[in-house]
Amino acid sequence: MRVLIIEDDKELCDTMAYHLRQEGYEADTCYRGDEADYYFRQGIYDVIILDRMLPQVDGLTLVEHARGLGIVVPVIMVTALNGINDRIDGLDAGADDYLIKPFAMEELLARIRALLRRPARITEVEKITLGSLVLDVQLHTLTNQENQVSLSKKEALLLEFFMRNKNQILSRSQILSKVWGMDHFVEEGNVDNYIYFVRRRLASVKCNVKIKTIHGVGYRMEME
Repeated sequence: MRVLIIEDDKELCDTMAYHLRQEGYEADTCYRGDEADYYFRQGIYDVIILDRMLPQVDGLTLVEHARGLGIVVPVIMVTALNGINDRIDGLDAGADDYLIKPFAMEELLARIRALLRRPARITEVEKITLGSLVLDVQLHTLTNQENQVSLSKKEALLLEFFMRNKNQILSRSQILSKVWGMDHFVEEGNVDNYIYFVRRRLASVKCNVKIKTIHGVGYRMEME
């Protein structure tokens, strides 16, 4: 599971990252609000820990903007502002949880586990496009001009992950974490099987989008 930490207090940010890695999570760090939007858009994180009071762009603005784009990754907002209205503002902006500083790392880890146990939310963006290729993530259909094919739920989730991260190399572990989740024991060979299925779906609608194998690393979706 991969966690993004957005916190301008570098010592606290690095401490959180250390404890997360000790628990087996992958942890990325970002210290500036004006750089955080890039990370939000990557589509590779299972949880985001977001400081409310950031330089340049504050946490409320970041989470509101992300939700407006249909980004539904769970967000834990951390802040020293502990008033009731402060908490309401954070949750209404789109945060899933609100943690007051200072906090115990054990509590942060418990809150992350609780968020990861929740069923994944359906994305608010119904359709994703890549060139002439259109994925309807709710109807589970893939369309290219006049050609259309129906998808299984897993195929749709897999395609959504690739299309949101086009031209990026995705490892099998990233795919397993994002598509199957932490509560499912799935062998990496299943990923290869579903890649095969999805490639057939792409070929059936006669599009120029391909999933390339990057040997020893993972897969990358690109347009030819």
